[in-house]
Amino acid sequence: MFVFKMGLSKLKCCLLMNGIVRDSNEESLINAMNDELSRIQEQVYFGQINSRTDVLDKFLSESGCPRYNPQIVGSKGKPKFTSLSRSIVGKESVLDDISYLHSPNTLDDVKPVTHLVVVDVASKKGMKLLREGLQYLVGGSKIARLGILYNMNSSVDLHSLLFAKIIEIATSSYSHKQKVLNFLNHLCSLYENEYMVPSSLTLESTPVFMEKVYELADANGLPSKSFKAALLDFSVSRMKDHLSKVAQFIYWQLGLEYGVNAVITNGRVMLFGDESTILSHDLYLLESVEFKLRVKHVVEIVEEAKWQDIDPDMLTSKFISDVIMFVSSSMAMRERSSESARFEVLSARQSAVLLGTEDSIIHIDAVLDPLSPISQKLSSVLRVLGKYVQPSMRIVLNPMNSLVDIPLKNYYRYVVPTMDDFSSIDDTVNGPKAFFANMPLSKTLTMNLDVPEPWLVEPVIAIHDLDNILLENLGDSRTLQAVFELEALVLTGHCSEKDHDPPRGLQLILGTKTTPHLVDTLVMANLGYWQMKVSPGVWYLQLAPGRSSELYLLEEDGDEIKDQRPLSKRITINDLRGKVVHLGVVKKKGKEHENLLVTSDNDSHLEETKKGTRTSWNSNLLKWASGFIGGSDHLKKSQGTSAEHGKGGRHGKTINIFSIASGHLYERFLKIMILSVLKNCDRPVKFWFIKNYLSPQFKDVIPKMAEEYGFEYELVTYKWPTWLHKQKEKQRIIWAYKILFLDVIFPLSLEKVIFVDADQIVRADMGELYDMDIKGRPLAYTPFCDNNKEMDGYRFWRQGFWKEHLRGRPYHISALYVVDLVKFRETAAGDNLRVFYETLSKDPNSLANLDQDLPNYAQHQVPIFSLPQEWLWCESWCGNSTKTKAKTIDLCNNPMTKEPKLQGARRIVPEWVDLDFEARRFTAKILGEEIDEPQEPVTSLGESQNLITDNSSKEDKSEL
Repeated sequence: MFVFKMGLSKLKCCLLMNGIVRDSNEESLINAMNDELSRIQEQVYFGQINSRTDVLDKFLSESGCPRYNPQIVGSKGKPKFTSLSRSIVGKESVLDDISYLHSPNTLDDVKPVTHLVVVDVASKKGMKLLREGLQYLVGGSKIARLGILYNMNSSVDLHSLLFAKIIEIATSSYSHKQKVLNFLNHLCSLYENEYMVPSSLTLESTPVFMEKVYELADANGLPSKSFKAALLDFSVSRMKDHLSKVAQFIYWQLGLEYGVNAVITNGRVMLFGDESTILSHDLYLLESVEFKLRVKHVVEIVEEAKWQDIDPDMLTSKFISDVIMFVSSSMAMRERSSESARFEVLSARQSAVLLGTEDSIIHIDAVLDPLSPISQKLSSVLRVLGKYVQPSMRIVLNPMNSLVDIPLKNYYRYVVPTMDDFSSIDDTVNGPKAFFANMPLSKTLTMNLDVPEPWLVEPVIAIHDLDNILLENLGDSRTLQAVFELEALVLTGHCSEKDHDPPRGLQLILGTKTTPHLVDTLVMANLGYWQMKVSPGVWYLQLAPGRSSELYLLEEDGDEIKDQRPLSKRITINDLRGKVVHLGVVKKKGKEHENLLVTSDNDSHLEETKKGTRTSWNSNLLKWASGFIGGSDHLKKSQGTSAEHGKGGRHGKTINIFSIASGHLYERFLKIMILSVLKNCDRPVKFWFIKNYLSPQFKDVIPKMAEEYGFEYELVTYKWPTWLHKQKEKQRIIWAYKILFLDVIFPLSLEKVIFVDADQIVRADMGELYDMDIKGRPLAYTPFCDNNKEMDGYRFWRQGFWKEHLRGRPYHISALYVVDLVKFRETAAGDNLRVFYETLSKDPNSLANLDQDLPNYAQHQVPIFSLPQEWLWCESWCGNSTKTKAKTIDLCNNPMTKEPKLQGARRIVPEWVDLDFEARRFTAKILGEEIDEPQEPVTSLGESQNLITDNSSKEDKSEL
């Protein structure tokens, strides 16, 4: 009996740990002990448990329930709620006509808990639920009431209609009578035992049924004459219309089918199928749980409410009970976080800011570290809430106890749209804006936008260099303005294969029905992540031709594959929040054991590659997409960039060169690099620039420059994935873009690309490097020079960690490198580099030179081919003895002299001045500006060093 009363009879075996029901296995026991220990430790810490506390009694008194029912208090699914207030928005409502039953002697009390019993009295299940509800009230409940909603077909027999009508009369007219519940109990027994089965009834049975009802009424102190008078006007058609109205309310407002039996407790819907039943004990449990978790807080607010403009005669217990039911059901519809905070332990008398008044209906507690990045955002949000919601607010300042460095190194404005953005007199929209006042005039600043993850934003109007803002140089106004534009949205997704790891390297294409291939990408190993750049509209996603579509099919909804044809997935972008697409794929029949990626590095494979007979996984795709590299319209990001291969005498296979620049100075270097490449080769050249950091001026000039000098270009971009540890400093972000996304930032049809630093000057034909056999390696770098002995103290890779890690391998410089994108993708080199990066980047002492340290660290798994030394000469590390053989010259920093780049360029590279003047003259012509005459090369190296203080530091080893 104890087990039945506790609700444990259906559980074959279970474990009770401090009153919590657990599975009876060893793992569950260990987890239960760990959970309880942490709970006890917390309460001991806060002084709520001491040596004299009975822990079991304390826990059971605080959160114990009288009974266990997994549908009510267990983890059996998420509770379902419905808002009862929506049904009273109209002029009439079924709930307005309901009369409620109460426990004896509690009619005039406010009932914060309302059980609406939805029953089909023509079914045994419905009658069982109704009788348990009556028994629940007989047992006595001081805080709950019970209403009945009939959810039965209008074609039921006459006796069922009479039964429902009699209950309605008793509930509406005699709910105050002492024995009304006893009367209804006997009525249910009579109906269920003798009149519930229509096949056993005759026309003569109806008067007999009525007489028995009158006798029951008299026996329980209810006036039988009143029942007779009420039933004289009984109309079957009116009763059926009423039942139809109730059934429609149940279906449309509560979402329950016809004939379903349920209990709705202040908006919480409890359904009972064929195998589940509810007892009166479960209604007690439901009352206790709902009151404690939800209703109690609403009652406290309603009790303090001042009922203005309401007739005092309306303020009955039923009115207030209805208000509590409506409000609590509506509030239950809100999604709530499972996380909670114990703000009551924060007295914070000295470090708290109190705002607003105690009469506010909303209170906000905010605990902020004033020197944290998140507080920069929250302060603006709290300001808007304080102005428009007018809550009472307590802001508790919770800074770090000690600081080694200043945590915040930026000025930040969090732009929140408000009603102030809209004019009150016309349709003008000012738009949200950020305004910075009283900024330091002599400090060099950088402007960046922190935007929602799905947005790709770029500056479209910016006269000044946003990477090098010096306000004292702006003139009398000392005001800088910049306009940014939402250029595109990012479509992201996760690709999965059932019972397998994500299909890394799987190639995807996206387009429209008429042009199926507009953008493409591949699936990463981490979470099966992929992303593409899109605009609002309807798109179609499918597998790329080649190895991907040969092995895989897109999974249909419902995990069913229609046939062996590639399928496309329709994606609609209809707002500015972007979209995350979950894509399932499955191997074709007969292909289950084939690998997508080729992992072989044997010599025969490399020889085939060398001979041009590559048989790798995406050869078909390369043939299919070969036309996209050299001028296909749908791969062009800008108009007017196409250059015919014969223009300017250029012929042969296109050389693809990749670079990145940020700020006007490095864009100046970038133009010089472009000219130096073009002047030393006669093959077509296509430049690839990362769009994220280019200035509006450069994007205005580069189309004209491409047309003038006969080269192609394309602007590419990639949004930093949310799951990948992000760098905070802009320079380190730029370094990361040089190496982390090489497999996904370029079109899949691009086979090879050379990275050239913006501040590099090319003196040789880059076609020679482009055609070089790099022995099947995905990457090819130039090792650091070692013939300038003055720099031996700065060669950190020859000692300590790097010496041990490299184990004889060279440490390479990252200013120039070749990427075999086919090999890079088929060996998942990008995934491997990102894994190393994620592991190392969280340590602030790792990856000091990110773009350089990462590939050198990973070269045991991502092998590097070492280029001949003459392909990259740098004065700092190589010395002047090898300069005459240099095929490229890099303006790398000198940690000894700290010489400025412009000064070093004029001194080191004789042709730099002429190239610079040519680039500046062309830029000035396009932008309509004036230009100064070229400056003569500066003094020699020895003279330069006499002018510069030697404040060298071994900490500055970065290659910029």
